[in-house]
Parts: sequence; C-alpha cells; structure tokens
Amino acid sequence: MATRVKRAFKYRFRPTDAQAAELSRTFGSVRKVYNLALAARTEAWARQERVNYNQTSAMLTVWKKTEELAYLNEVSSVPLQQALRHLQVAFANFFGKRAKYPRFKSRKKSRKSAEYTTSAFRFRDGRLTLAKMREPLAIVWSRPLPEGVSPSTVTVSQDPAGRWFVSMLCDDLSVQPLSAMDTAVGIDVGLNHLLTLSTGEKISNPRHERRDRVALAKAQRRLAKKEKGSANRAKARRKVARIHARIADRRRDTLHKLTTRLVRENQTLVIEDLSVRNLVRNRSLARAVSDAAWADFRSLLEYKAQWYGREVIAVDRWFPSSKLCSACGALRERMPLHVRTWTCDCGASHDRDVNAAKNLLAAGLAVTACGAGVRPQRSTPGGQSATKQETPRREP
Repeated sequence: MATRVKRAFKYRFRPTDAQAAELSRTFGSVRKVYNLALAARTEAWARQERVNYNQTSAMLTVWKKTEELAYLNEVSSVPLQQALRHLQVAFANFFGKRAKYPRFKSRKKSRKSAEYTTSAFRFRDGRLTLAKMREPLAIVWSRPLPEGVSPSTVTVSQDPAGRWFVSMLCDDLSVQPLSAMDTAVGIDVGLNHLLTLSTGEKISNPRHERRDRVALAKAQRRLAKKEKGSANRAKARRKVARIHARIADRRRDTLHKLTTRLVRENQTLVIEDLSVRNLVRNRSLARAVSDAAWADFRSLLEYKAQWYGREVIAVDRWFPSSKLCSACGALRERMPLHVRTWTCDCGASHDRDVNAAKNLLAAGLAVTACGAGVRPQRSTPGGQSATKQETPRREP
C-alpha cells in the first residue's frame, strides 16, 4: 500500500539576467517584510500584546501604500505572504518552547530564498514559470519528478557560492514500506571510522574537509587581504563559498548512500543518542566532529526509516557501550580513548568499536523489550532508563 509522503525535489537552474534580477529583488523584499513584521510583533510583545498572522498581513497592505516601501509592489505578493507565515511558525515554535525567539534576517548572512504557492507559478510539460516572469526557468533535470505529480510549493534559493536552486514539494506516492526483515544492526559512530557496525564491518571516514583544507586555507588567506566592500573581495568570498559547497555536497552524498543502504538492509537500527552540540564545544574535536556530521547522519536515518517502515532506536548516551564486555557483560572501570583493543577477564578479545556496536544492538533490543520509545527515557518508574535496566552486571 502506497504511503503519502511529502517530498522535496531539488534542482539547479540557470536564470537569465532578467530572472536573476527579479529573484534578487524578491529575496530582498521577503527579507524586508519579515524584518518589519518581526519588529512590529516585538514592539507589541513589549506592550504585552499579541500580533498574529492576519494582523501582519494587514500591515503589509499598508506598507505597500507608503512611498518608502512602494517597491514591494514590484514583486509577487505570494513570497511576501509566505514570509509572514514563516514568521508565524517561528513564533509558534517559540511559544511552544521548541525554539528561541525569532531573529532578524541579515542581508549578508541569511539564506536567500523565496517560496511560491500554486497561485504564483505554472508547471506544465516539465516547464516551470514563476509569477512576474515571462520565460520558464532553465532547470537542469538531474532526475525526473515522480510520474503524475505536480508541485504544491516551489522554493527558489541562491547559496553563497552563487548557485541557483529550485525545490519542488510534491506528494510522492512511489514511496512504499519495504518488506519486513528479521535483521538488526548496532551502529557506533566514530572519527577514525565513520561507522562501525555490530556485524564487524567498518566504514572509513572520508574526511571531506581535510581533502580541501589546503585549498580552503589558501582561499581564506586571499579573502582576508581584500579590501572590504570591493569587487575583488566579493570574488574571493565566492571562491571560499564554492570550496565549502563542494565539501558539503560530497559529505551529503556519502551520508545519503550510507543511510539508504542501512535502511534497505536492516529492519531495526540502533544508534547512540549523542549530544553533538556539546561535543563540538571541545576545540580539539570540533573540526573532526563537524566534518563527520553525526547529527545529519541520524536525521537522514530517521526519516528514511519512517518512509520505509523501519525502526530506529536511540540508546542513552550514558550507556557504557565501550567499557562493557559483549561476551560476559563485565563492566570495566576505565577505558581511555587510546585503547582500541582489549581483552576481558573472561578471555574474550574485543575491538573497541565493534564491541561498542554489539553492546548498542543488545541495549537497543532491550529497550524494545521494555516498551520504551525511539528516544531514550531518562526518568522511568525504576529511576533508570530502560537501557540501563537491562544492562548485565558483574556478579559479586
């Protein structure tokens, strides 16, 4: 049975000079409207008043009639309304304690993007034409859209490297749950090896950032020597951005291939609930941890598992997976990072990472047996997480 999945298909396109100018004006107008609405809502918040989307939409109508903001009439109104909706979502997340207070958009740092709904674009015979444009976008169709679907929302963006992208949100009926399997795997992430599986397989860490580190440092030195505000500085900045984009593209491609393979081959996938945000605060590890992109790996793994009917279990980060013998359950008091192999008192020899992956798998299956959810539970009736309740202890 087909499942309804909202899926975004992202493509590059090459705009004409007129299209690029129109989109640049739209990006600036979207940013301006967002900031004006945020300022209005902030002032109202200081007066202990609430301003909702409908009120900011009425404000937008007034702003367009002023001489100072008359240029807002030159672009499509739909991206401006969508900016107000995005601000409403940001405030909803803030009041729901899921995010911090919304911040103003910066001309230099914020993402350049504009969102169009069905009333502001035309998609016919594989040709996409946006509002206020006469010609369709020259899209590079790297892969076809699912047969018989049409986009409900189109988002146009430009990255710091100067590349133009269009993202089409569609209902993809081709995504179906895979056949159920009886296989399960424990996954231990690391730096020497990106992934170590409970099967004993080790997947090397490509270290994408290290491959371009020399070129990146050279480009950054050249950027630092350019005069601020000059055309040469803008060129040097784009060169730095292109190197960063190349690194990010390679990293994303690697993670997509790995997560797709793991989801297709296993019914249950057990990972560790790491706090990457805290790990990158360590200046000795921050660069390597960021390059490994453990948070992105988990995010991709979880949504693909949801698509294809698989299960992802996150084990408590305090579970001693490396110090626990996977053969007899004995727990060692200390396990320094430089120890990569060790022998237990029971005679079992362990590779540190493989042993950790095996323990994660066993703990994840124990979590399932205890009825715990995907995310680890810190407070249970017994006072310990479900993972720790199942941890074998050494007999006195």
